[in-house]
Amino acid sequence: MSTMIKAIRGMNDLTPEHSAGWQYVEATLARLAHSYGYSEIRFPILEQTALFKRSIGDVTDIVEKEMYSFEDRNGDALSLRPEGTACCVRATLEHGLLYNQIQRLWYLGPFYRHERPQKGRLRQFHQLGIESFGVATPDIEAEVIALSAAIFKALGLSGVVKLHINSIGTANTRQQYREALVAYFTPHKAQLDEDCLRRLGTNPMRILDSKNPALKPLIEKAPVLLDFLDDHSRLHHTTLLSYLDALGIEYHIDPYIVRGLDYYNDTVFEWVTDALGAQGTVCAGGRYDGLVSQLGGDVTPAVGFALGIERLILLLETQASFTAITASIDAYLVVASEEAQTAGLVLADKLRTQLPNLRLIAHCGGSSVKSQFKKADKSHARYVLVLGEEEIRENTIILKFLREERPQQSVNFIELLTILRDH
Repeated sequence: MSTMIKAIRGMNDLTPEHSAGWQYVEATLARLAHSYGYSEIRFPILEQTALFKRSIGDVTDIVEKEMYSFEDRNGDALSLRPEGTACCVRATLEHGLLYNQIQRLWYLGPFYRHERPQKGRLRQFHQLGIESFGVATPDIEAEVIALSAAIFKALGLSGVVKLHINSIGTANTRQQYREALVAYFTPHKAQLDEDCLRRLGTNPMRILDSKNPALKPLIEKAPVLLDFLDDHSRLHHTTLLSYLDALGIEYHIDPYIVRGLDYYNDTVFEWVTDALGAQGTVCAGGRYDGLVSQLGGDVTPAVGFALGIERLILLLETQASFTAITASIDAYLVVASEEAQTAGLVLADKLRTQLPNLRLIAHCGGSSVKSQFKKADKSHARYVLVLGEEEIRENTIILKFLREERPQQSVNFIELLTILRDH
């Protein structure tokens, strides 16, 4: 016997008992994105490696350690996309979508990073991305945050996530802040772990991201970026907060939310939860006015967020209403004789044509009526439709109610359509 081939570690299958929940979440996300006027954009899973080196940076952990990169047969350097924003900017520039235009875009799909798989952090993971281009004022940030809040509300998660928000100002502001951080942390080098020592020389703001609990007291006493903001960034920040107040969106000002790349500016935010352990960030976003020009376009204001679907599903699985979602079947067609098989296939096809939303299984493969009823019950169907030789002669069908205490009925096609449409 040959050895069974299994899925790649950290790249999980989605089996039928879980797919209904995912479909529900994906449909909810798409509906809300459209309700805010965002249009879907799709781009390839493979991109040129140079796209991510230019946007994310050569010395970041993502590019150095986590990307799935290779040379194809033509010698081109390609990578599986590790994130969506750079891909979205590349696509909008390539198709001329940003020239004197405001764009509101969304996308949903898989992304790839080679890291140690764990709960809520996989090598193939899925994200919803929301990106808005062309608006420099804080009202668009309020809209983007309101959309993220609407998602959690629609999914019944408002009580288990909290909005954390910060301003990281301008590039000049952050340069002054980096110098202040280096001056603060350098005398404490002996307390820093290996990652933070490396970041001290490359990007000291990322030290504030450290998940090492031993460093928490030291980080809490570090200089605060909000104290370094210029007047424009300070006004931008306070105006955004006033919009969130007007919208009734609660927030926590968190001075330790930072971004390690220079194209980010002003607003950064995260939706966090304490229900997922170390993987507490479910959604992260902010303003990135410098990325479009960094990738070859004109200077373009932009803001967006990415929401992790796996972490969202983990949160939802704590909710009884979500675990009850199944891929339910509306009706199961039982054929009571071999002669009824052809008529059954024709009837099923007519029902699906007349009722596009009907989910109907027409039994195939023979077997007894008793066995077919067992399969119908196992499918969780609400109705069983029984078709035999007598029903064919009389142009009727037997309708049985599997989930209700109601007597079976013998109905014609029009009556059957009415019952199924009403329920």
